[in-house]
Amino acid sequence: MKVLKFGGTSVGSVQSISAVMDIVKQEHQAGDSLVVVVSAMSGVTNLLTEMAGQAAAGQEFTAQLAELESRHFGVVKQLLEISHQNPVFTRLKIYFNQLEDLLQGVYTLRELTPKTRDLILSFGERCSALLLSRMALQYFPEVLYVDASEVIKTDSSFGQAKVNTELTDLLIRSFVDENKGKLLFVTGFIASNDAGQVTTLGRGGSDYTAAIFGSALHASEIQIWTDVNGMMTADPRIVKKAFSLPELTYTEAMELSYFGAKVIYPPTMIPAFLKKIPIVIKNTFEPGFAGTVIRHDCQNSNLPIKGISSIDKISIINLQGSGMVGKAGFSGRLFSLLAREQINVVLITQSSSEHSITFAVNPADAEKACQLMEQEFELELAAKKLDKPVIEGNLAVLAIVGENMKQTPGMSGRLFHALGRNGINVRAIAQGSSEYNISVIISATDLAKAVNAVHDAFFVQFNKTLHVFCLGTGNIGKTLIRQLKEHSEFLQHNNSIQVKIAGISNTRQMLFNSDGLSLDSWQDELEQHGQPANLQEFVNRMKSMNLPNCVFVDNTASPVPVTFYEEVFKATISIVTCNKIGNSAAYNQYKTFKDTARKHGVDFFYETNVGAGLPIIRTLKDLMSSGDRVQKIEAILSGTISFIFNNFKGDASFHDVVKTAQEKGYTEPDPRDDLSGKDFMRKILILARDAGYQMEAEDVEIENILPQACLDAQSVDEFYAALLAEEAYFNDIKQQAESSGKVLRYIGKLDNGKASISLQMVDESHPFFSMSGSDNIIAFTTDRYKERPMVVKGPGAGAEVTAAGVFADLINVGAN
Repeated sequence: MKVLKFGGTSVGSVQSISAVMDIVKQEHQAGDSLVVVVSAMSGVTNLLTEMAGQAAAGQEFTAQLAELESRHFGVVKQLLEISHQNPVFTRLKIYFNQLEDLLQGVYTLRELTPKTRDLILSFGERCSALLLSRMALQYFPEVLYVDASEVIKTDSSFGQAKVNTELTDLLIRSFVDENKGKLLFVTGFIASNDAGQVTTLGRGGSDYTAAIFGSALHASEIQIWTDVNGMMTADPRIVKKAFSLPELTYTEAMELSYFGAKVIYPPTMIPAFLKKIPIVIKNTFEPGFAGTVIRHDCQNSNLPIKGISSIDKISIINLQGSGMVGKAGFSGRLFSLLAREQINVVLITQSSSEHSITFAVNPADAEKACQLMEQEFELELAAKKLDKPVIEGNLAVLAIVGENMKQTPGMSGRLFHALGRNGINVRAIAQGSSEYNISVIISATDLAKAVNAVHDAFFVQFNKTLHVFCLGTGNIGKTLIRQLKEHSEFLQHNNSIQVKIAGISNTRQMLFNSDGLSLDSWQDELEQHGQPANLQEFVNRMKSMNLPNCVFVDNTASPVPVTFYEEVFKATISIVTCNKIGNSAAYNQYKTFKDTARKHGVDFFYETNVGAGLPIIRTLKDLMSSGDRVQKIEAILSGTISFIFNNFKGDASFHDVVKTAQEKGYTEPDPRDDLSGKDFMRKILILARDAGYQMEAEDVEIENILPQACLDAQSVDEFYAALLAEEAYFNDIKQQAESSGKVLRYIGKLDNGKASISLQMVDESHPFFSMSGSDNIIAFTTDRYKERPMVVKGPGAGAEVTAAGVFADLINVGAN
């Protein structure tokens, strides 16, 4: 014997009902006896609820009733042969007439009791079960429509009736014995009390009906057919990486379903659990997929958790006061009161001092709960031993569930690290002693981001997704995106990181896509679909998208984006930048950025501020973190100037070398921006600050390379003319160096808190003697590297290496 239950979406349309019939035929051909339990068609229960409410409020409901009738009649016309339609139309019409009479009575009295409401809602399942049973007659010899209210007996708790299990089991077994060989189509959700009045088993109760029948008949299996591929690691509407779980224990499934997993109704598992009957969750629209099996004898799993569940609307009530401390029975009074009034408490947490209790309820119950508490504890409130209860709304619950959590260190640490890294504040925490579940209450607006972040943290076989917002589409920006495209597969396989460009902007246009812009066609998309660029709006949109693991990448050389850094950090978004202006402006600003990033638990990476793709900042940080002390730093940190002096030798003229550097793209449009030493100064200043010195730009001494006439030129053309005019000056410097066997090097130095940049002549004993191309080089003299300084050397200019440095910083964000 198998029990098959089909949910609302499975019987919600002509196509889905046809799919149901195919599934039932396949199971029937396998030789099993079947009981088929059906829900109301999708949306029908909501429509019935709406009509009942409108009738009670004295509003018209006839349009919705006509819609309900038309929908059911339409299915009959399309799926039943014409010769078989009239009997079904007649039976359905009787139901709709009864429903109309009920609603008219509610309309007249302006009163909707729970008993009447249950009776109104029962028509959804009655109509759908009748429809399917009549359609099944076209394929099976003996089919019987069963109104479950005749065999499932409950108390009179309308809306959430409790089943009389002993009597119900007897009635079900007797009924099935009397109808052996018949295919039964049973109404889900509904039952009746001892007086024969219709009751309901709670929203989602069709699952419960299936479990009640399965338990009574000792079924070999209970199948729950729905619209997803089993129970998943998270809600697939929120987490696109969510995947189906092959099996769960009853405990895990109950924990997941109680905390918002909509696939199965929580009480369903209880009858199955007691009889150890497997429950199989399958997809009506993909019947070949194995789905999820819920059983008592699951195999061991390598997954740290089985799933992440959530409730998107919850309220918490805080009750505190000295009258609770050491007061035996206080909690019992409180929760007994709520239980008597059918107020379900989702989560409870209490301070160890017993001074406060926080519990979560459905938002619809929050006001009522507070009123009841004020009545119950009237004397304590009057005596100021208790404060008035406080409701906090717009909250959500997130829970991680799994038996592997038990006695496994680090589970809660991993959870809270993922939440903290994404700026998600936790309002309350609950963990049972069974260690199957850790639940947290967070802001409802953060739920989607939180679930995605936690999913990335626990299911490491899937890639962590970085949502990147790129500012700047010049050489560096374009090169970075090309590098991301070329290495995306490598990143996923070797670093378990997936990078999505969720937003991009230049000075003209900006474009967003939470699923990630195409790395192939982003330029066309930006040009064709972009909106006018606005940096404040770009930041606002980035924050409002509220995506997990966000990184703001500044690939510009503009001072404007820097003004938004602090705001970005406060939104718990990491920053990666090759823009030196932010860290080389006032020291207070530099310190503010560092402190704000640290306070909000995000990363601030700017490796390319100093050495393009060279690991200079990281090397300095590692030296200092390991307890070493920096005595002196010497460096050539301008790829442009390095190229110029590496090639200014022999017969080469200074004018021609500078011109060649500009043609190769090493210089700014105006080469004086490089040759003035200001860019070099910014790099030395950033190094000094990272080395622990509170230094301003004016504290760096800069020796000018260029004669005053070159600096005073009114245009780039005039500048080059001035260089030609000063050729003797530059040749004289070159000859002095060559005659003494030395080379010219423009060197920055940090020594005992003093920073300077000057043109020097160095011989072959100096580590900077052998240089080529646009290489940068830096030598760290420390307590550990005193006799032989630590040297870092490599290319220091060009979009390719700078973009590679930004790329490396992004990967470091992903690793945290």
